[in-house]
Amino acid sequence: MPLSLDPPRLRHWADVCAQSVASVRSEIDALNVFPVPDSDTGTNVYLTLQAGCDALDASADDVSAEEAARAYARAVLVGARGNSGVIVAELLRACLESLTQHETVTPRGLTAAFDAATAAAYAAVGDPQEGTILTVARAAADGAEHAAESGCSPRQVIEVAADAAREALAATPGQMELLARAGVVDAGGRALVVILDATAQVVSGRRPVPAPTFAPAPTVQPAALDHADGEGPSYEVMYLLDASSEAVDVLRETLAPLGDSLVIVGDEGLWNVHVHVDDVGAAIEAGIMAGRPHRIQATHFGEQSRRVDDSAHRRVIVSAVTGAGLAELTRAAGAVAVEFSAGRPLTTAQMSQALHILDAEEVIVLPNRSGHVRPFEAAAKELRDTGARVAVLPTHAQVQALAALAVHDPGRDFDEDVVAMSAAAAHAKHGAVTIANESGITMAGPCQVGDVLGVVGGDFAVIGQDQLAVAREVLTRLDSSGADMVTLVVGEGCPDELVSGLEEHLAAEQPHVDVIVHDGGQEKYTLFIAVE
Repeated sequence: MPLSLDPPRLRHWADVCAQSVASVRSEIDALNVFPVPDSDTGTNVYLTLQAGCDALDASADDVSAEEAARAYARAVLVGARGNSGVIVAELLRACLESLTQHETVTPRGLTAAFDAATAAAYAAVGDPQEGTILTVARAAADGAEHAAESGCSPRQVIEVAADAAREALAATPGQMELLARAGVVDAGGRALVVILDATAQVVSGRRPVPAPTFAPAPTVQPAALDHADGEGPSYEVMYLLDASSEAVDVLRETLAPLGDSLVIVGDEGLWNVHVHVDDVGAAIEAGIMAGRPHRIQATHFGEQSRRVDDSAHRRVIVSAVTGAGLAELTRAAGAVAVEFSAGRPLTTAQMSQALHILDAEEVIVLPNRSGHVRPFEAAAKELRDTGARVAVLPTHAQVQALAALAVHDPGRDFDEDVVAMSAAAAHAKHGAVTIANESGITMAGPCQVGDVLGVVGGDFAVIGQDQLAVAREVLTRLDSSGADMVTLVVGEGCPDELVSGLEEHLAAEQPHVDVIVHDGGQEKYTLFIAVE
């Protein structure tokens, strides 16, 4: 939903949305208790958005804005996963359809698009519930309308809509007892807030604002909250359906009494059908009566919950981190953070202890420093002797760990997960900025106390007096011009103007690059930089 819907900007927006959801996928999965606690909302929404990105990447360079938007909307419809993924697909389809009816994007045009998206999503859900993604979508639409009436610019309308969605998300536990009992906000609503924040980032450069998540109540077991206790339908059934609108109206009436969580989205003869039922055959037969169902999927919630629980128990990620912010990011991604600092380095005994106290059959270790690799390997060998599978990835920088954690999937085979995480870490070119605290000789030449040092791939490669100039040179040597994303991890004492200066530099020189900023809190290094 960029202000300009030309294909390149649409691709950029789509990529930022998908990557933003990917970066908090594990967090959203952990919030997932409604409509069933199957811990997959973040993953489903990410896969839905990625299907749209893949379609745009495969489209011709000379397609019109309307054709590109239609290709994206159809791809997210076909690729939609799960209850929230299907609703997100419908929100995006209706929104883009409304926007492409106008040559320019105006505040009123945005209001109409938000209204159309919300109306379509509510109409698609068989039994709309408040305190869900629907509530968050409606709040965003109301915020957009208020901003437009107040004379705001299109960019401001989007920012106000995102802020209104965030406020609505925070209120969801008060609207649904299930969320209140679990102590979480709605997972689907959280995913929508991420998408709106990503949109605001694209159109105005605003950094994503922290959204509420709430900590899960330790006395509540999500699997006992719904469905898994035998009170709700046992299966999730999804299929694509070729049918007329009239036939789909009849299908809704047929499926509604069979179960719950009914969502049917689509148009132009192609529909995505989602429902929770006990009688899988009846749900599929209803589709056959309505038209031609294909890509049929039926998932048993009990089996799915066991797979998630087993994977969580069997596999643990251990990451050595420096800085409170990086430790928090690591834990939010579902990994165990083993903290160290310049004055408190990790010992081999601590590394060994960190691995041995884990009750896990599979362990993946992210050392994040060259000197940590061998000691962790020694500790891993001891753990392997007990029968556990352990992989120590050769990560030499904190930002490589962030890239690896972003692609970690506990439901994947161990070896596949190791390969995916290793590849992500390897593809993250890394650098840093620091201040010399003693004189010495570096690969870039002699340095004096107070000099600004730029690190490229683990080596001191740049010496200067100005932090921004050094950081820009580091980015150049990391080949940021060919990147899709640049991650900046801010350390202690990092001046605000350094980060803002780099953001302005990248916006001017490489506007296609997404910039993500994290508060790492690390000592010694003013800034960690990753280019992917």
